[in-house]
Amino acid sequence: MSDPFTNFRFLVTLAPGDAYLPPLQAALLLQFFGGAFQEVKGLGADLEVTAYPEGGTSDFVHQLPVRHSWTRLSLRRGIVREPGLWSWYQAGLHQSLGARRDGAIWLLDESGTPAISWVFRGGIAVKWSGPEFSATQAGVAIEGLEIAHHGLLQLP
Repeated sequence: MSDPFTNFRFLVTLAPGDAYLPPLQAALLLQFFGGAFQEVKGLGADLEVTAYPEGGTSDFVHQLPVRHSWTRLSLRRGIVREPGLWSWYQAGLHQSLGARRDGAIWLLDESGTPAISWVFRGGIAVKWSGPEFSATQAGVAIEGLEIAHHGLLQLP
């Protein structure tokens, strides 16, 4: 039996161009450099079910699937001078070009080799949060971004 992976060795990649544009058009967009992230949350999914009691059956209630949804991905990193996350969020507000990106979260093993990845499709930046400031505590200014997407695929 192998040991479980640690949760602090990971990498996030974001495609440089819009996920739904032809490659030649996507190449004309401003390149996006995601940078390193200190935290990723939201690798999850949910299947909504509805209870359906069947007449004459009293030992259980049927659970019927209704719809499937994906949890938003939440990325956090130290704020940098390059406005990549903010620009991506703004693209979703004011224009369609550059708004949707594919990406992946890579879990690395002890040697830094990718072990498992989760690929998401058609991600759009739906919430940006800026740093919190305090004159009484030293710390790194952190920005965050939430990504709604069309689904995850786990790759070994």
